[in-house]
Amino acid sequence: MARYLALLGSINVGGNRLAMSELREALAREDFEDVETVVASGNVLFTHEPRPSEGLADKIAYVLKDRFDIASTVIVLTRDELAATLAESPFADCEGKAVHVHFLAGQPTGAQFDALVADHAGRGSERIAPGTRALHIDFAAGVADSKLTGPFMERRLGFKGTARNRRSLQRILDKMDAA
Repeated sequence: MARYLALLGSINVGGNRLAMSELREALAREDFEDVETVVASGNVLFTHEPRPSEGLADKIAYVLKDRFDIASTVIVLTRDELAATLAESPFADCEGKAVHVHFLAGQPTGAQFDALVADHAGRGSERIAPGTRALHIDFAAGVADSKLTGPFMERRLGFKGTARNRRSLQRILDKMDAA
């Protein structure tokens, strides 16, 4: 059995309300074990027979749609994948909640990343760096008023995604290490 993290996009925001107890119960009925939610924003730790992350993401997305009528982007990571993503961030030394990882459903090309940077030039003070199936973002002036939104990135990169701040991700990694 392997331990995984699922990051669910658009949960408990924008009208997609979902009780974490109901989510845990639904996943437990589908052979996910030791299901644990971290904060009420779609962070799920679970144990499952080893399987490619994409297959697990598809299975969770199906449960969300079938049981709760919620279409959600789902990113599944192993403990090592999460640690590697945090380690590759060029903004690791920045403090606060402004540093995020925007996890993506696929790996953009260099040309797609360059188009994103070019189209965003002059729109804000964010610093953006490519990662492995992720973007590393320093929202220097804050996230709330940023024009670097999920839909903006999706149109340029061709992949849906979901973001978490670095502090939250580090807490989740610490929790995975403690298990």
